[in-house]
Amino acid sequence: MQSTMTLKRHAELVDRMASSLGVDLEQKIMEAQMQFAALGDMVLACTGCANPEVCEHWLAQHRSEAAETAPDYCRNADIFARLKAGKRV
Repeated sequence: MQSTMTLKRHAELVDRMASSLGVDLEQKIMEAQMQFAALGDMVLACTGCANPEVCEHWLAQHRSEAAETAPDYCRNADIFARLKAGKRV
C-alpha cells in the first residue's frame, strides 16, 4: 500500500499534468467522459513512476504554456490523449 504522502504527491502530479495539457479532470468527470474511479487509477499508475522528479521538472517547464501531449514516459499519456481528444476513458 502507498503512503499518504506518496499518494498526495502523485495526485498533484496528475492534476498538474492535466492542467498543463488543458484537460479539466473535474469537468471530464461531470461530463461523464471519465469515471471518478479512473482518476484514482491514474494516481496509482503515477505512483509506479520510477522518477517523478523528471515529471516535476517537465511540469515546471510547461507552467506558462500549454503542452500538446504528455511526455512519453508518463504512465497516463494515453489517457490524457484520449481525454484531450474528447473521448471517453
